[in-house]
Parts: sequence; C-alpha cells; structure tokens
Amino acid sequence: MTNKGLKIAKRSEISLEDKWKLEDIYIANDLWEEDFKTLKSLSNELLDFKNTITKSSDAMSNCLIMNSKIERLFEKVYAYAHMRSHEDTTNAYYQGLADRADSLNVEISSSNAFITPEILKIPAKQLKEFINENKNLQFYEKYINEITRNRAYILSESEERILAMAGEISNSPGSIFNMINNADIKFPTIKDEKGKSIEITNVRFIGLMESQDRRVRKDAFEALYSTYKKQKNTFAATLSANVKANIFNSKARKYDSARKASLFGDNISSSVYNNLIDTIHKNLHLMHRYVSLRKKMLGLKELHMYDLYTPIVKDVKMEVPYKEAVEIVKKALCPLGPKYAEDLNNGFQSGWIDRYENEGKRSGAYSWGCYDSHPYVLLNYKETVDSIFTLAHEMGHAMHSFYSHSNQPYIYAGYKIFVAEVASTFNESLLTKYMLLNASDNKEKMHLLNHYMESFRGTIYRQTMFAEFEKIIHEKAEAGESLTAELLSSIYHELNVMYYGEDIIVDDYIDMEWARIPHFYTSFYVYKYATGLSAAISLSNKVLEGKDSSLDKYLAFLKSGGSDYPIELLKNAGVDMSLSTPIEEALKVFENTLNEFEDLLCK
Repeated sequence: MTNKGLKIAKRSEISLEDKWKLEDIYIANDLWEEDFKTLKSLSNELLDFKNTITKSSDAMSNCLIMNSKIERLFEKVYAYAHMRSHEDTTNAYYQGLADRADSLNVEISSSNAFITPEILKIPAKQLKEFINENKNLQFYEKYINEITRNRAYILSESEERILAMAGEISNSPGSIFNMINNADIKFPTIKDEKGKSIEITNVRFIGLMESQDRRVRKDAFEALYSTYKKQKNTFAATLSANVKANIFNSKARKYDSARKASLFGDNISSSVYNNLIDTIHKNLHLMHRYVSLRKKMLGLKELHMYDLYTPIVKDVKMEVPYKEAVEIVKKALCPLGPKYAEDLNNGFQSGWIDRYENEGKRSGAYSWGCYDSHPYVLLNYKETVDSIFTLAHEMGHAMHSFYSHSNQPYIYAGYKIFVAEVASTFNESLLTKYMLLNASDNKEKMHLLNHYMESFRGTIYRQTMFAEFEKIIHEKAEAGESLTAELLSSIYHELNVMYYGEDIIVDDYIDMEWARIPHFYTSFYVYKYATGLSAAISLSNKVLEGKDSSLDKYLAFLKSGGSDYPIELLKNAGVDMSLSTPIEEALKVFENTLNEFEDLLCK
C-alpha cells in the first residue's frame, strides 16, 4: 500500500506490513495498565529513601538503583502511550493513555525531587568516600558528577517538588499546539495539476510546494498560511506561553537566561550557538547566490517564497516506491560495514517503521522507542527523493539508539540531542554521495545536486534562522516585551529578508510560518540540526576517505550513548564542534556543490 490517492486513508485501512509493531512493547493494553500501576506503587516506595541518602553509601546506592528502575519502566510506559496516540491523534482512548502518562511523569518527578538536593547536601569529601567504598556508587559516579555540576542551579527539596508539579503546566503549550496543528486545524481544498480537488494537510504541503505547476504552489502556500493567519492570536498565545514557561523555569533555577538553561544540559557554551549564527551571517552570500540560481533556473521575473521547494531541474521525475527506497538506503550505507548493514536490514524487516500517512496521524517523521524495545520510526512516506532522505535520516537516529542501548547501561544509554542529529545527517551525506555516483545522466545528477543544495538551505541556513528567531523572541520576552502575533510575524519577516536576499519576494504569508513549526515547543533544539549536519559532513568524508581508523571511531561514537559530554564524544569521533571550523567546512561543500551545478549547466 502506498496511500498515494487524494483521499487520506483511515488507520484501519493501512496494512499490517506498513505499520510499526508497538505490540513488541506491549502485546496488550492490559500489560501497559499493570506497569502503570507498578510505577505508581514504586513512586510511593521511593519516598521511603527520603532523608536517608546522606547517612550511608548503601542508602544512596539503593535509592539510585530504585530510581533508575522507575525511570526505565516509565520510559517504556510513556513511549508506548505517545506513539500509540501519534498513530491517530483523534483516537480518544490513546490520547487518554498519553495524558495519563504525562500526569504520571509529573507524579514521579515530584516523588524523586528529594534525591538531587539531598546528594548536594553531602560535603564533597564525604561524597568521594561514599563512592570509593561502594561499588554500586562507582557505577553511578558520572551520574553523581553530573548532579554536582548542576549544584548552582538546584533548589531546595520543596522548591524542586513545586517545579516538578508545575511540569505538566509547562508542557501544556506544546500539547495544545500539537492538538490544534495535528487534529483540529483543517485546511482548504485546492485543485491539483490535473484540476482534481485535493485537501491540504501538513504532510502533503511540501509535496504541493514541490509541484512544477506554479499555480498549485501559490494556491497551496496561500491556503495553508491564510488558515494559520485566521488563528494567529491563538498560535501566538501558545508560543508565548511556551517561552514564558522556559523563562519561568530558568529564573527559578537562577540561570542567566532561558537559552543558557537549555544549553547547560548538554554542557554546551553559548559561544557554540553564537558561532553558528555569526558564521552563517558571514556566509549569507552563498545562500543569496543559490536563490539567484533558483530564480534563473525557473526562468522567473519574480521569485516568491512558494518557489523555494520546487526542483529547479525540470522534467526529472524520480518517483521511488518505499521498498525501492529501502534498497537504495541499504546500498548507500554499505561504507559503514557488514555488521551495520546486517543490523540495518533487520530494522527494515522487523516492524520498526510506520510508513504512510493516515487520518489523524502525527505529521512529520521521528525515531523513538525505549531502552527495552527496538527503535521505532514514524514516517509519512511519499514517493519522492525527499522521502528517501527522510528514511535514511530517521534510520540514522534509530541505529544510533540501537547501538547505544546495546552497548551502554540504561543510565548512560541516552545520548544528548546535540549529537542526535549527527548520525541522521551522516546517513544523508552518504546517501547523497551514493545517489550522485549512480545518477543515470547529467540531468538527474543536477536534480540530486539541487536536492543536496536544498539540504544546506533547509538544514543549515533555515534551521539557523529558526535558532536566531528563538534567540530573539526569548530575549524580547525576558526584556518584558509581549510576544504578540504582530511582533512574531515582524521578526520572522525580517529574518527571511536577511537570509534569502534581494532576489526573492518575501511574501507576507510567510510571516505566519512560525505558527506551524513544532520544534519551537522544544526550545533551542533546532540549532543542533545545523551543527549536526556540519559534524556529519566532516565525519562522513573521513569515513569515505578511510583515514585514521575513522570508521572504527564513528561506530564507537554510535555505541557511546551519553557516556560523555557531546563535545567530547564528537572530538573522539574526529570533529571539534567548539570551533566554527566544521561549519565553515560544511559551507565550503555547499559552495563546491553550487560550482559543480553551474559547471554542469555549461555542458
């Protein structure tokens, strides 16, 4: 089944082969209910350790062991409930499970809120003695060190409990946004290239924007953003509430800003974030050059924002069914060795992936799962080149998780988001090189080069623009300004003008794009796409060159989970993201791609 028709299939109409196997986590919902009850009981039992862990190393180790047990089981309960709800966001039963999991998260966070403050009460000398005399605590040493690194930002036990209880409220803006954006919002119907009516959805939107028919692109663009504009104040309120929640939490913990609070978790300096924006600003001429090339290739007197996604090489149709895409990805990733290939193939065949769009399904794509399950990948696959890259991208995440979970204990298996985008975009980099080498002719090669240039536009430039937008709106809110729809739209408009240059008309409709970006509810996340691709380009080039045991270092990185801080893990793999050098090197690849495309134009 491909779900290519104009009518969106119901979940019940999707074949089992095309669905992920969440039954591998819980074969029946009754088992989920049992674990849910177990967690409530364990959460209460954990409180028995309160006021004891400062007294002996055994009490501390037993407390940490139970807490890890609770967190590991909760991860399973939480992931299952939310992935089920994402299959069909209109399914009230699974939305109920997801809501209960959210509430349980707050309850558990409240129960274990005493742990960190009590550990911080222990003098450094005594804490070191505890670790030296207790083998279990030696296992938790890095975990404990991470707590002490947070010493300046940890509050009293009662304050920590209050913040934990407020967690559900802090998460509400994102939950409200997701329900509006995925379940409630309805977009108009437009006419496709053949004059047939087609309902716009968030999933279908990019496909419509890639249409060769400019009327279709314009109609889809205006229909989608005019729908968001009708609810601009609602979306402004949800985004503003999310920003306020970030500011509240950062101030409560005495961080200098919400951005510093977010970066602190990854042990990332603000200079890394600033370096990215500054380096992109210095290289905006390359993006402006690409926009000019796009205008020339499309033969337009005026280039508009709705012209940014359509391929600039005409009459190249690369419709790739899902199963063919799987084979392409497998071949592209062969440089990662036979063991990786074997594990990847197992993932494709073992119910990891939910392939196609259905009514109510969460838009976009992601990889998820838990420590006690294999990884899962949610797709909304369309038979496009972009979908092949999305498949490779998400399987990069999945394989990273698979190796981390297989090689690290639970408490050190979870990797930070800063490194998460490396494995995914590494796969995209290998896929690009493979597809360029196997292009059937120069026209197809130019089509693929255009796609590669789009990855730089979308992943490095556009995500950095998003990151700058987040930086600006948080700073304005921290300065006391109200984030109205008009202010948000004005900021977003000016950033588009700066990033895309003079050769494009920045249509007023694009001013509302901020309203549809789900990543803005996981604040200060998007910059990691840009740094991740920059690191991935460097590492993939090293692997293909076969120098300095680069493949072994990269595979070791995939297995390392969260065993060290992100910057150190990447240094061990062979790239230093504390410098602007990797970003500059990536942009040099972008420049070379522009040169190669223009050279082919002359042939």
